[in-house]
Amino acid sequence: MTPRELANSICSTLRSHRYQALLCGGCVRDLLLERKPVDYDVSTDATPEQVISLFPDTLQVGAKFGVILVEQDGLRVEVATFRSDTGYSDGRHPDGVVYSKSPQEDVLRRDFTINGLLMQPDTGEILDFVGGQADLRAGLIRAIGDPDRRFTEDRLRLMRAVRFAARFGFRIEDATFAAMRRHAHEISSVSAERLREELTKLLTGGAAGVGFELLHSSGLLKQVLPEVASMQGVDQPPQYHPEGDVLTHTLMMVEGLSAGSSSTLAWGVLLHDVGKPPTFRPISDTGDRIRFDGHAEVGVRMAEEICRRLRFSSEDTTQILALVANHMRFKDVTKMRAATLKRFVRLPHFDEHLALHRLDCVSSHRRLDAYDFVRKVLAETPPEQITPPRLLTGEDLMDMGYSPSPLFSQILHALEDAQLESQVSTPEEARRFVHSKFPARKRAR
Repeated sequence: MTPRELANSICSTLRSHRYQALLCGGCVRDLLLERKPVDYDVSTDATPEQVISLFPDTLQVGAKFGVILVEQDGLRVEVATFRSDTGYSDGRHPDGVVYSKSPQEDVLRRDFTINGLLMQPDTGEILDFVGGQADLRAGLIRAIGDPDRRFTEDRLRLMRAVRFAARFGFRIEDATFAAMRRHAHEISSVSAERLREELTKLLTGGAAGVGFELLHSSGLLKQVLPEVASMQGVDQPPQYHPEGDVLTHTLMMVEGLSAGSSSTLAWGVLLHDVGKPPTFRPISDTGDRIRFDGHAEVGVRMAEEICRRLRFSSEDTTQILALVANHMRFKDVTKMRAATLKRFVRLPHFDEHLALHRLDCVSSHRRLDAYDFVRKVLAETPPEQITPPRLLTGEDLMDMGYSPSPLFSQILHALEDAQLESQVSTPEEARRFVHSKFPARKRAR
């Protein structure tokens, strides 16, 4: 069974019990745009209790707002009762709901006209009470009714307007955009988790550059990521960055992210130069060119604060910080010792480090020498040479007469260096190496 078949089946069951049932929202929009819907939603005049009575497998996570999830064969369809809302004191959830028998009344509480379309599941007939079809044809994101009211009701809609505009290549209608600018400062009331989710969807949706330009021009970027907004006007040395200031460079990079890119790569790209504004030094200070000394280290601290603020998982935070910390190392790859280079390329998720570096280059000087060099090394070096099996352990060192101490880690690191440099390849050679580099006076007596 497909999601569409499940949605149609739910509508059929509801209608057989004399309830109204229509496909609604994003799935209708996507079908009209000839895109594959991510999920399907059903709108009905049946109350949550009546929906639950008809379907044995349901989740009641949104029941107090009139929303029930119907499950079957591992699929889920959201079934929402027609309603009007009675106010949004928290700027996100309705204070209460009043159920309705009118699909038109239900549509009038929704966010944007392109999401306010309804479809008869059997005939495909469209019910359009808000001009959504015309806005789809015109490529417009327009709030339903009074845009100030729509954004006051749910401030996350400010972010969603940007994401939809970027995703579909649409323009935000003038009155809607003006309202967004008026309400941009209110976005801080939205939870960190929801902001992170919307920003991640924007970054990985395939048009992140356009989206972040809209965030910036609407005033939202300054509210949700002031560290990124502060990149505007921070000049860069033209011999390395002919494209312009730090924000221009960053937006070019995020625009280069493919749809479906990993969230950690996307955030690493966005934040890789976040340390540049506070480390900017003009030519008048340096005497030769604009410099950003230590910007990677400063950027790691700033990115860590951003990840904490947006409540990233520890795992994602670790990878994002690693991308920020290591992005400047590529300039030295051709001069690295073999051991240093091999340790570098075996960083966790190194493919993301390499992808970030490529975007960094093509969004600035366009020189890919280091990128090509690393790809050649990876192609020509067997994995067992990059991560070779350990030749000696701590127990082996004790058998050789060394007492357990912090020296062990120094010995084993030096031994791995030698192994990565192809100086030793067997346990016997490893023992001789250790004896020669760490003489008997350092052994236990």
